[in-house]
Amino acid sequence: MKRRVAVFFFFTLVIPCAFSVPLEELTGPENANRLRSGSVSETQMGKPVLKLLPALPELRQFVDNSMTALEPTLAVETLYLYKKPGSTAGWDDSGRAALFNQMLAISTLTGIEYFSASRNTMRTFYEYSAVIDSPLTKKTLPDPVFEQPPTQYTLYARQKDLTFGDNIYRYEYTAAENALFFIQENMTSLTYGIIPAVGKNRLRSVLAVIDCGDSLLIYAVSMAKAASVPGMTERIGNSFRNRADAVYKWFASGADKVFQQSLLY
Repeated sequence: MKRRVAVFFFFTLVIPCAFSVPLEELTGPENANRLRSGSVSETQMGKPVLKLLPALPELRQFVDNSMTALEPTLAVETLYLYKKPGSTAGWDDSGRAALFNQMLAISTLTGIEYFSASRNTMRTFYEYSAVIDSPLTKKTLPDPVFEQPPTQYTLYARQKDLTFGDNIYRYEYTAAENALFFIQENMTSLTYGIIPAVGKNRLRSVLAVIDCGDSLLIYAVSMAKAASVPGMTERIGNSFRNRADAVYKWFASGADKVFQQSLLY
């Protein structure tokens, strides 16, 4: 509990409410209104141009650099709005650290579920998920815990995905003034059954959480240079969208615990 009580991402905001950014400034008025009744998603193929990326300079530079390096053929973006429980408008240092540690709690991704469009049912996302010491030795480590979020942090994880197999990922975390975000990169090739789906270092998944005062704006984007197999890009796109929902629910569950605990004191 001490290291679980709060992102995947993913993944994430660590600032006092004094630095919160109005939702409309981040998303524009139209998307802000849409978010108040549900999530907003965009899927693009070919040469994607991101449409939902929040207007936060640090995040935009971070994502733009990833886009330039990857040159993806597929991008799936989703925005979520997490309403903070009660009247909480911000949180103290211990709460910020708890949220950051939740994002680092890779082992708690084990067993989370997502909706499989191809099977039309809920399915286990990660059968196994753990922090490891390196891609070579793959020694399992406990989830890291920090008293204060570092500006930059990198970890490696082994995650067995029932769709894309048993793979190694690198997670790079960045703490900005009013947001925390990470990027997940595949260090091994992803396969869909026996079919190659995404090559090594050809996937980037970003999870960002930004403080909006009484809410958190969560932005998720998965970008991939997918295999040119007929129908494969669409399948991967559908999978990324549903998986983003699963990671958001995982984060929201951890955030609930953090804010509920803060209301007790």
